[in-house]
Amino acid sequence: MTELFSALALVLVLEGLAYAAFPEQMKKMLASIQSMPASTIRAAALACAGVGLVLLWLMRG
Repeated sequence: MTELFSALALVLVLEGLAYAAFPEQMKKMLASIQSMPASTIRAAALACAGVGLVLLWLMRG
């Protein structure tokens, strides 16, 4: 369970750094996401989750 919370904390750190380093670009990206169809967003999210799962599987082996 500690690893799960550590991973979630790392996600928050990385997200926070992205917004702190590039606030205007992040606002533009979020605005462009609003105009995308839900199916495109869902497909991109599932692709990211799949890549993350494969990377985790390779690293934890």
